[in-house]
Amino acid sequence: MHTQSKETQNQLTPDQAFQILKDGNTRFVNNLKANRNLLQQMNETKEGQYPFATILSCMDSRTSAELIFDQGLGDIFSIRIAGNVLNEDILGSMEFGTKVVGSKIILVLGHTRCGAITGACNHVEMGYLTGLLEKIKPAIEHETQTTENRTGSNQSFVANVTENNVHLALERIRKESPIIAELEQEGKIKVIGGIYDVESGVVSFFEK
Repeated sequence: MHTQSKETQNQLTPDQAFQILKDGNTRFVNNLKANRNLLQQMNETKEGQYPFATILSCMDSRTSAELIFDQGLGDIFSIRIAGNVLNEDILGSMEFGTKVVGSKIILVLGHTRCGAITGACNHVEMGYLTGLLEKIKPAIEHETQTTENRTGSNQSFVANVTENNVHLALERIRKESPIIAELEQEGKIKVIGGIYDVESGVVSFFEK
């Protein structure tokens, strides 16, 4: 598997970039790996990088985007934070990844059994974590299906909040970053969401 170069990155369409992620996840689920020489990729990227994707995911130890999508050095920008929450710094990183470096797709990736989502559902307060979990509250408020046991012990409730959290992040990206919104409207990038199942390894995608 070759490292992304400026030429290969430029030739990729957003749909092709999306397909690369899908194919990589299929390999992961089937315990297959593309043939890569990581030392060679390190040497090939020492003068520059041309990732085809920018991925916001959780810091959860089970959700490494490089592994889930079977990618190597120089393939993706990986932004990781508990609860895959969004802030101005992350938006700026996404703008850098797309507008400046040229990646063709932004993926916001939530995951099942997320500790941050569960903590937010349980109204956990602890140091700086309190402020982080506050960013998940809008996703809780948007969950109107559950009328009883709206806590982290209700797996269905947590799953709904997890998905809401991704959808709201996608809305905010488009609303708060005119740069990304313009790139998407011009067809230069795709902005998508997904949920990674920590039990099966499968990523379920949803688009705009």
